[in-house]
Amino acid sequence: MSKQQKTKIFLTFLNEKYSDAECSLVHRNPFELLIATVLSAQCTDERVNKVTRVLFDKYPDAKSMSDSDPEELMEIVRPTGFYKNKASNILKISKKIAGDYQGKLPLDMGKLTELPGVGRKTANVVLGNLGVAEGIVVDTHVKRVTTRIGIASADDPEKIEKELMVLIPKNRWNKFSHQVIAFGRDICRSRAPKCNECEMNKSCAYFLDKGGVR
Repeated sequence: MSKQQKTKIFLTFLNEKYSDAECSLVHRNPFELLIATVLSAQCTDERVNKVTRVLFDKYPDAKSMSDSDPEELMEIVRPTGFYKNKASNILKISKKIAGDYQGKLPLDMGKLTELPGVGRKTANVVLGNLGVAEGIVVDTHVKRVTTRIGIASADDPEKIEKELMVLIPKNRWNKFSHQVIAFGRDICRSRAPKCNECEMNKSCAYFLDKGGVR
C-alpha cells in the first residue's frame, strides 16, 4: 500500500473517530495562545489552563506582562515545570511584542520564530489555530503515530513535517494535528498501545511488522 493510499485511509478514520478534536489550550486572543503554547512544553494542557487562568487575569496583554515582576511571574508559572526558563522567555517575548509590534502578535512564521523560545512547532500551533497555517504541528504524538503507521519515515520533526505537508491537504493541516494527538493519547500510546482495538491496525506498519499481534 502506498503512502498516499494509507494517508487517505487514515484521514477518513480520523474524521470518523475524532471529528471534534481541537486545541485544548484556553485562550482569548493570539497573544494568550502563544504564551499558553510556550507553557505547554513538557506539561499537560490541563495544568497549563489552570496556570493561565491566573496568569492572564493578572497580565492580560503583552504590555502588562512585559512590566511584570520576574520573580512573581516565575512563581505563577512554576507548576508547568522548567519555570525559570519559561518565565524568562515569556518576559522577553512580551517585551518584544510590546516594543516592536505595538502589542500585536505578528502572524508570520519568520517573525514568530525570531521570538525568544519560539520554534517552528510553537509557531505552527499559533498559526494553525488562527486559521493561517504555514505547516503541520509535529509533537511527540504526531511523530510517533505517523511513523508507526508508515506515512512518515524521518526521525527529525521538521523532516516529518515536510513529508506530511506533501500528503495532507493544506486545509487539513491544523485539524490533522489535533486529531492525531487525540488518537495518540487514546489508542496509539507510547507505552502499551491498544493495537488490537485500533481500527487502523490493518493499515499500520507497526502492527503488521509485529505479526499482527500486540
